[in-house]
Amino acid sequence: MSVPDSRLPGSTTKIAMSEPQNHGALAGARILDLTRILAGPLCAQMLGDMGAEVIKVEPPGAGDDTRAWGPPFAAGESAYFLGINRNKRSITLNMAAKAGQDILARLIKQCDVLVENFKAGTLEKWGFTNEWLEQNAPRVIRCSITGYGTDGPKGGLPGYDFILQAESGLMSICGEVDGDPMKYGVAIVDITTGLLACNTILAALNARHRTGRGQHVEVSLYESGLFMLANVASNHLVSGRDARRFGNGHPNIVPYTAYPVKDGMIAVAVGNDSQFVKFAAVLGHAEWAADTRFVRNQDRVVNREAIDGLIIDALKTEDAESLIDKLTQAGIPCGRINSVAQALSAPHTLARNMVETMRHPTAGDVKTLGMPFRFSDTPPSIRRVPPTLGQHTEQVLGDELGLSAERIAELRQQKII
Repeated sequence: MSVPDSRLPGSTTKIAMSEPQNHGALAGARILDLTRILAGPLCAQMLGDMGAEVIKVEPPGAGDDTRAWGPPFAAGESAYFLGINRNKRSITLNMAAKAGQDILARLIKQCDVLVENFKAGTLEKWGFTNEWLEQNAPRVIRCSITGYGTDGPKGGLPGYDFILQAESGLMSICGEVDGDPMKYGVAIVDITTGLLACNTILAALNARHRTGRGQHVEVSLYESGLFMLANVASNHLVSGRDARRFGNGHPNIVPYTAYPVKDGMIAVAVGNDSQFVKFAAVLGHAEWAADTRFVRNQDRVVNREAIDGLIIDALKTEDAESLIDKLTQAGIPCGRINSVAQALSAPHTLARNMVETMRHPTAGDVKTLGMPFRFSDTPPSIRRVPPTLGQHTEQVLGDELGLSAERIAELRQQKII
């Protein structure tokens, strides 16, 4: 497999998967991934990309739900699972059984971080309370990913991305001005929650250097959804007015939207008044910048329909690429609205190593997204391909926990693993 040597544009190095190289920032850290679906697995994968060793624990039989989420599949492996589970070893374990809980306890003690997204109270039901962790694994950081947190009117309820997009207000600001509320094209609340979980874990690891102790950190889909409202939430909290949909437009900046051209659509982001002067000049309408309706951004926000209408008329006969070239030379942020296929095959995408190829043991060569972060001295890397279900059970139980082959066979016969 080819992986970047430094994650900076330039060289790549061929490495053998049997001898994974690891110079990442989190090399030496061990993560116990008890999560499934998206937010938790994405969080654990990012930690793995940054050098941590990740052990993914899955229920025997079916494993992580996303193993069955398809099509598409690559030789039986779902594309969904393949996209968020690299740099992990997989073991199967029935954590609801006493023998499985005994193994889980031993695993927890050997890890630095425990990431879980069980229904609130599940770990506690099995005996793994915060008090147990303090007494038996005081340096372990427990990260709980929940739907709504553990308190409040909805505390403890399970969370689903689509429902949280609805409840958090995100859907109400997405869609056409006079259309229905619309969800995002990806599970954006899950993804953001995974990013926030990774951030909290890194902060807790840093705090452990000072305190010598782990702690319990928590993120919820509900709070992540509210957090994503960002300036829209601030607009409401300051003004008291509810937010509304602007289609592709921006609530606070105009012109800042998508416009049709002769051969497609482009996105334009005019961020200030000086840029608007240049934008108007490029379009051959310098007089717009002197029009009292459009001189200042706040004027253009009030008169967005008028200026957008003028821009649409002016761009009807423009060719996308030539217009983008002219606007870019003038310093106006803009870009073609690409399809996913166009974005993933774009020269800049490939130059920045944002598409990698992994050699999977059953699926063969599989393309996957690269890593969106760069380190000059401790490069992230793809050291392990997404595991098959339970691929490393014997290895982890035997090499890491010291269980005999006979005991492993007994556990398998008892359906504990």
